Amino acid sequence: MSESLRDQLLKAGFAPKAPPKPAPKQHGKPQQKSRPRAEPEGRNRPPREGKAGRPATAAAPRKEGEIDLAKAYALRDRHEREAAERERREAEQRARERKERRQKLAALLDGKALNDSGAEIPRHFPYGNRIRRIYVTAEQLPRLNGGELAIVQQSGRYVLVARDTALAAQAIDPDALALLCDPHGNDEDDVPPDLMW
Repeated sequence: MSESLRDQLLKAGFAPKAPPKPAPKQHGKPQQKSRPRAEPEGRNRPPREGKAGRPATAAAPRKEGEIDLAKAYALRDRHEREAAERERREAEQRARERKERRQKLAALLDGKALNDSGAEIPRHFPYGNRIRRIYVTAEQLPRLNGGELAIVQQSGRYVLVARDTALAAQAIDPDALALLCDPHGNDEDDVPPDLMW
């Protein structure tokens, strides 16, 4: 079952105000009670009206430990605003970091791409839960499968680069490295990397 707003606020650490201490009793001469003043004639006023034309009544006395409902709503609104502001700042920070990584990666790969526009041999590789393809030359294919060359993903393109450049790109952004073969490792599925599909 859901908890009342009062219980939720108490759990959140908002303790109620302490009840006022009773006034100390005075000994000695008793004080006289003051009499109510008589209103001059013609000044009898009707009771004030609240919302919807109903006579205003005194607020019901609050139990010990209860918070004013308006204060509780204001408190909740403030917490929601702070949480939304915090999320916005974090999202801006993540976007700024992504942009910096893309700029560093572009600067690193500038002029180091080994892609050949005349390459005709497709080399398939898994990346992002899909099978991707890059075209390489007959000279590049054994070097790529041997681990001398690697594939880096940059802005939706797959760039063929040297191994050390690929490792530097991986240091900037771990998701940028699309393929780097280990020449001494075992094939996971016993399919040779140079198999033509």
